[in-house]
Amino acid sequence: MGAPPRPGGGRSRFVIQKHAASSLHYDFRLETDEVLVSWAVPKGPSTDPGEKRLAMRTEDHPVEYLDFEGVIPSGEYGAGQVIVWDTGGYRNLTHRADEEIPMSAGLSQGHLTVWLEGEKLTGGYALTRTGRSGEKERWILVKMRDDRADPRRDPVATEPASVRTGRTVEQLADEG
Repeated sequence: MGAPPRPGGGRSRFVIQKHAASSLHYDFRLETDEVLVSWAVPKGPSTDPGEKRLAMRTEDHPVEYLDFEGVIPSGEYGAGQVIVWDTGGYRNLTHRADEEIPMSAGLSQGHLTVWLEGEKLTGGYALTRTGRSGEKERWILVKMRDDRADPRRDPVATEPASVRTGRTVEQLADEG
């Protein structure tokens, strides 16, 4: 199941970047309305439907960030090493009364469901807003119960390298 075509023949894309900033986290980004809507997921995504992962909503990023891998210099926002941990296409599964809810409406209503077709992650994932922490929205990221769910698999622990270059954030730090 690939992502559906967008106007102009493109695909809806996602990226998960492992980001060793002031604290290690995973930036979960969905291409929507010509930007990347983004969440910081401290423990990274899970393939276990029984695990709820905190996802703090961050500012939208330009689509060009889809391919970013490298070191953000000290003193700049988000300083630290960034790798493309996973990437691929996705499709919107958010529905109400058998009608698709656009991604922008799902965001404002606080609930999104997507089907990922990545190199490490595949299947359904749900994002649900649970409240606020200061200026930031708290969301929960959960793997849906489908044939791609695997409670025994821990890709965050066992698959640390970039899908683009094979490097880890530690290797990037050593190179710098």
